[in-house]
This record gives sequence, C-alpha cells and structure tokens, in this order.
Amino acid sequence: MRPAPIIEITVPVYNEERVLEASISALVAHLDDTMPYEWRVVIADNASTDATPGIARRLAQGNDRVTLLRLEQKGRGRALKEAWGRSEADVVVYTDVDLSTGLSGLLPLIAPLVSGHSDLSVGSRLSAASSVARSPRREVISLIYNLLLRLIFAVRFRDAQCGFKAGRADVVQSLLPAVDDNGWFFDTELLLLAEHNGLRVHEVSVDWVDDPDTRVSIGSTALDDLRGIRRMFWRLVSGRGDVDPSGWRREPLDDDFG
Repeated sequence: MRPAPIIEITVPVYNEERVLEASISALVAHLDDTMPYEWRVVIADNASTDATPGIARRLAQGNDRVTLLRLEQKGRGRALKEAWGRSEADVVVYTDVDLSTGLSGLLPLIAPLVSGHSDLSVGSRLSAASSVARSPRREVISLIYNLLLRLIFAVRFRDAQCGFKAGRADVVQSLLPAVDDNGWFFDTELLLLAEHNGLRVHEVSVDWVDDPDTRVSIGSTALDDLRGIRRMFWRLVSGRGDVDPSGWRREPLDDDFG
C-alpha cells in the first residue's frame, strides 16, 4: 500500500499581529475537522517588526503540527521558495493569512494533486462558479491583468494572483530554481513556467472576500507585475524557459487519427 500523503500549508506573514492568532487557529481547526491526510502548517515570517514572531512562536510551541520559519528579508515569493524548497511533504500549499479565500476550497484544491491527475492547483476568483466580494477597482485591475496574460502567453489558467495555490512537492521543487521573482509576481512566474513546460494546472472555484486591511500596495504591485510580464515574455521567446523535468514530464497522447 502507498503511504498516506502529507500536506503542508505555508502561511506567509509580515506584521500580522492583528490577525495571526485567529487565522492560524481557524486554519488548524478546519484541518482537524476536515483534512483526511496528515498535515502540517508553516508560518513563514518575512522579517516582521511587530509582535508577529512572538505570536507565531507561541502558536508553534502549542501545536507540534505548526512550525515557524523566520526569514530576515521581505517577499512572499522568498518565503514560499524557502518553505516549499525545504519541505518533505507530498503536497505543498499556501494561503494568505487573512483567509480571504474560504477554507472549504482546500480539499478540492489538493484532491487532483493527491490523485496524480494534476501538477499544480490554483484558486480562481474569475471562475463563473466562484463567489467573490471585492471593490470594483480591484476587480477591474485583476480582470485586465489576467486578460494580458491570456493574450500574451495564451495561458489556460484564469487567475494568476489568488493567494490560494498548491502543487506536488516534487514538481514545485523542480520549478523553484527557475523562478526569479521573490515578491508578488512569484505566483505568475511559477504558473507561466509550469504551463510552458507542459504541466497540468487545475483551477478551483473559490469563495473570496476582499481584506480591507491588505498589506498590498496596488499601484506599485501592478507596476512590478507589468515589469515581470515583460521579463517573462522575452525569457520565453528567447528559449530560456525550459525546466529539467526530473521525471514528471507527461508522455504525449497517442494520435487517434493515425
């Protein structure tokens, strides 16, 4: 019999003393109640300067399935590279600390990875079946950004930026060295490299509520994303987007039409 899979959920945080304890407690309670597999939670602290490290340390000391990973530099991408790169789990996940994405989507997110059907899995706020509450401004920016990705790169995924993603650990760890961005563009770059290399990306409809206390600067993040799109365009057209498959590349289907 194959051993049961291990699921590891990383929660990147920066100065989140206000919500950290409540969010981690809610996540742990949800996993205790619903997760049929062995699980772990990693709080990845991106150089917080408030009470976040102390709260995270206390949460880790109170539950042997919760650990603290402290980084001395900021950047969500940097946190995920470090946490996912060292993980010994079978499936790695991340969710934003504000839990804007409903946790009921967690099992649908990981199911195609556990079964081996898909390589990465992403939450999509732009799916027709998703239920989303956010400001019109952020909705328009997201629609334009993802439309650009579809027009320029012909990607099939619809929402590159939702803070709710997962992947088979062996696949993710093969991709990570090829991802240059350490900030908010990390998600998009990872997905672009995945599709470019023939990996299967599964999308999950989500329930999502905008966090009015978000740490994200929309203006500067949008500019960084546009720079990232330009960089990835030239990288892929110049043939520098191939990643060593390390045993996970899919065999092509037989030609049914002879």
